[in-house]
Parts: sequence; C-alpha cells; structure tokens
Amino acid sequence: MNWLPIKNKEQLDAALEESAGTPVVIFKHSTSCSISATVKSRLERQWDSAGLDDVKPYYLDLLSYRPVSNEIAEVLQVRHESPQLLLVQDGVCTYNASHMGISADALKKKLNA
Repeated sequence: MNWLPIKNKEQLDAALEESAGTPVVIFKHSTSCSISATVKSRLERQWDSAGLDDVKPYYLDLLSYRPVSNEIAEVLQVRHESPQLLLVQDGVCTYNASHMGISADALKKKLNA
C-alpha cells in the first residue's frame, strides 16, 4: 500500500478530480489516537490481499491539517470522525466508515456492490 498525502486544498481537489476515473479512498488519521493507529495498521496489512489495486489511497494527518479535514467534511457532506475512511467516486462520497468498522474487505464489498 502506498499512501498519497493530502496536505492542502489543492491536493484534495486533485484527488476529487481523480475520482472521476478511479475510485479514491481518503483515510483521515489522528496521529495521537491509538485506535486510529491500530485501524491504519490493520488496513495496510489487509490492502494488498484484498485486491484493491485499482483504488488510489490518500492519507490525511488531521491533526496537522485540520482545515483540510474540515474541507473534506464540507465538500463531501460527511460528518467528521477519526479515524475515518471515505470512498470517493465521481467526486461523491459513496461510502464511509469509522473506527473499528474500517476494513479492506468492507471497502471491497462496497466497490463490487
């Protein structure tokens, strides 16, 4: 798994534009939260075996880039949570999960639905 960072609005806009042709996930991570660290590690371990090669994974350190996190919540019309995984297709959040509900298998099921 190769995370692509989101650190500013321009990178967020580029990820949303990219979602028109490729599914994009945005993982909002709190670097001070042990649950968030556990979920991130689990997702990374599951990613390759889940067959999600066509999905672009983006990562947001929401403590360092809180304004970008707020922008994501506003633009995608999702309530902010942490950790949070958002699936974006054609600029729209089609699935979101938080805390221990985040898994590569659940994401794959949503993509194949």
